[in-house]
Amino acid sequence: MTAPAPFGLRPGLIGPNSAIQLAAALEAMGEGRVARAAFAAAGRAVWLRHPPDTMIPEGDAARLFAEVWRRLAPDRAVAVAEEAGRRTGAYILAHRIPRAAQAVLRRLPRPLAAFALRRAIRRAAWTFAGSGHCRLERGGRYGTIAIADNPLRLPGAPWHRGVFTALFAALVDPRAVAVADCPAAGCADCRRDACRFRLERV
Repeated sequence: MTAPAPFGLRPGLIGPNSAIQLAAALEAMGEGRVARAAFAAAGRAVWLRHPPDTMIPEGDAARLFAEVWRRLAPDRAVAVAEEAGRRTGAYILAHRIPRAAQAVLRRLPRPLAAFALRRAIRRAAWTFAGSGHCRLERGGRYGTIAIADNPLRLPGAPWHRGVFTALFAALVDPRAVAVADCPAAGCADCRRDACRFRLERV
């Protein structure tokens, strides 16, 4: 598995948790040295001392993940990115979705809750898709989320899988998971296709 190319070189913006939770995941998993090296190589060492509190350039986020991939074994890099995604989902639950809305979703029948959550995710797509385009599709037990022109095209899409799994497991079904349907040619093919995440139940 090769390192992801820093595709996100467009002037788009993405949520700061793409960087903040990557640093947190690296530290929590005993990879503090990798965090410092990767953030320095990407020109964003200051974010380790002063995490960003506004939207960040999606190119910076893409470079950070690419630098992590260059420094860790593929399986380890995937685990770190997925943990960063889970932490991002936890942050969204704690700070971005009102508790009243969460309570309503948990009381709804699961298909309706999944439909409502997917629509909310599409409305807030800038958080995780930057300048990419998010759309909802059929497929999977709880539907599919597709991101075209995804600025964080990581092998196997672990960061997005972590985000979506955290949200759907908390609000729709504890056994919900996001499954990435990556193009057969891998991330290089994502320029022509979308990253698709089927919401399944395990």
